[in-house]
Amino acid sequence: MSHAWMPFSPCGDGCLTADDPVVGLPRRILRFTAAIFVVLSALLSTPLLLVAPGRERLLRLIFRGMLRAFGVRLDIRGGADFLTAPAGRGALVVNNHISWLDIVAINALRPMRALAKKEIAGWPVLGGLVRRGGSIFLDRERLTTLPATMTELAAALRTGSLVSVTPEGTTWCGLASGRFTTATFQAAIDGGVPVRPIALRYRLADGRETSRPAFIGPESLIASLRRVAAVRGLVLEVHICPEIAPGRAETRRELAALAESAVHSALGTVQIPVQQRRRAPRGQKAPLASPPAK
Repeated sequence: MSHAWMPFSPCGDGCLTADDPVVGLPRRILRFTAAIFVVLSALLSTPLLLVAPGRERLLRLIFRGMLRAFGVRLDIRGGADFLTAPAGRGALVVNNHISWLDIVAINALRPMRALAKKEIAGWPVLGGLVRRGGSIFLDRERLTTLPATMTELAAALRTGSLVSVTPEGTTWCGLASGRFTTATFQAAIDGGVPVRPIALRYRLADGRETSRPAFIGPESLIASLRRVAAVRGLVLEVHICPEIAPGRAETRRELAALAESAVHSALGTVQIPVQQRRRAPRGQKAPLASPPAK
């Protein structure tokens, strides 16, 4: 049962870009075969994943292998300090949310725990990897569980964990985006840790932005996997923004606004102020983000 505070995105099939180049059926089958091989390798490596030495490197190889299996190339911009930082320094890592590939990409940078909706635990392929990564699961349909979950998140941050969070609460097509909700930023304040915004954009090899990887509407994960496997020359552009130090914002609302602004600045998009959105004509949805100038 949903409630009035359940995250909602208006994105659907109509948001998907048209005429994106695709690969043939044999290549799609090969990609699925490679992905299954990566998953089986991860399952066989489970005893090694329980041992601290080399665990992060092995996890990074698994997640990068998953990206390669689906033909996704990472284009990482900035964040050398984040990529090379030693383990043991907690941070809340936040990003705009477009696809299930987001989770894979973030962990391909640095394996970390995640705050994930409980449904992900049951997903094929990705669910097992997310569970083994020490995820904190959120029941979005039961608001009464939120305080306990935020307490668990703050404790994880305080003890030195990197935790990945998607503050929009649901996926968008990437050509439009949602507002960052504030609850998880209180956990960063309570834990006394920095916030590290990461901005994601999916594009093709020729530079055109694509929404084909988006996991939107009522579609199943299998349908999304099939669509991603079909795209030719898919590039995931990752902008690692400067961290927001503890104490930079006094309230969780201010901290969420700083992180959201950092993501839009990195992508070159403009977030329309709330008061302007409310002026949209009746029956017409105001756009949530303007694309960067070409």
